Amino acid sequence: MNRVSNFLITLAALALLAGCSGIPKEDHPDYAPVELAAVPEMENAVPTGSIYQSSRNMSLFEDVKARQVGDIVTVVLAEATDAAKTSDTSLDKTNSNVITNPIFGAGADGVGTDLDLGFDLSSSSAFEGDSASNQSNSLQGSIAVTVARVLPGGNLYVQGEKWIHINQGDEYIRLKGIIRPEDIASNNTILSTKVADARISYGGTGAPAEVNMVGWLSRFFMSPLWPF
Repeated sequence: MNRVSNFLITLAALALLAGCSGIPKEDHPDYAPVELAAVPEMENAVPTGSIYQSSRNMSLFEDVKARQVGDIVTVVLAEATDAAKTSDTSLDKTNSNVITNPIFGAGADGVGTDLDLGFDLSSSSAFEGDSASNQSNSLQGSIAVTVARVLPGGNLYVQGEKWIHINQGDEYIRLKGIIRPEDIASNNTILSTKVADARISYGGTGAPAEVNMVGWLSRFFMSPLWPF
């Protein structure tokens, strides 16, 4: 009875962990907005009637691009992957050994003795395996992210997320990574294929997302924890 109770408790704990792992967190610290305290505040300048104001970062001969903490840059999602893999393996091995009478051998008249210790050994093994895998993914759209840090080499570390409430659920896009200021276009956009160490997530919550999820018990039987 104790073994059954321990098994049920372990199974319930695994189910709870499996269920929690499939629920995305709305307030993820890795994609949190940049705190205002990290952005230097501009001093309020006294209006002088001049076109140039020291409180504004105005560039007359440069494109308006993200370059400092708190600036916003638009990442154009243009992700497309296509992978295919095929494997075919065939193994065949056969062994055969014949050992004659090792002690007494044959008699003088060429006839073997009654005590014959000779024997035969033979073995055969075969293995065949065939596998195929195909995967294709595509993600298009755009997301505005914020510069969180300016790295020593001048590259920008950006992060951000976008939540959209549709009908009975929420859909989100999360992105973080490192970009080069040189790769930012004149309209302050950059392709997602030029984001280094990119972490892009797309998912949803609510009833539509829960319907497409495999049940916790089915996930347990399909996991490596199931010994059979």
